[in-house]
Amino acid sequence: MTATTHRMPLARPPKVLVTKIGFDGHDRGSRIVAAYLRDAGMEVVYTGPWQEIPFVVNLALEEDVDVIGVSSLATDHLLVPKLMDALREAGLGHIGVIVGGIVPDDEEAVLKDAGVAHVFHAGSSREEIVASIEELVHTVRAQAA
Repeated sequence: MTATTHRMPLARPPKVLVTKIGFDGHDRGSRIVAAYLRDAGMEVVYTGPWQEIPFVVNLALEEDVDVIGVSSLATDHLLVPKLMDALREAGLGHIGVIVGGIVPDDEEAVLKDAGVAHVFHAGSSREEIVASIEELVHTVRAQAA
């Protein structure tokens, strides 16, 4: 049994913003993950590729999301520390941020140091992604309460 199975059910489904920042236009993986999350009962806001950080921050605020999932198949994950700073400056530092895709091991530490909750590498299972997001939402909501 996982820790998630011992938790109280969430009062409302997790709300996840799935996005791609920067110039990475490879969106097949992010569309697949967005569908996985919807199938798991989460509310998903999907932006598609080529988003700018201010747009993502404003959308996260408008949509009152619990988690932002950033997909990167190029080097655009290196923009995520700037996203983390922008979220904190906007008073949204409580939102959980995850990154998925192609992230070299030596760059994962940069993301974690910036405050990214989890990095999913290519081949991560649907179950792992869903369970990790559910766990993160419990943490995010508990900190906000």
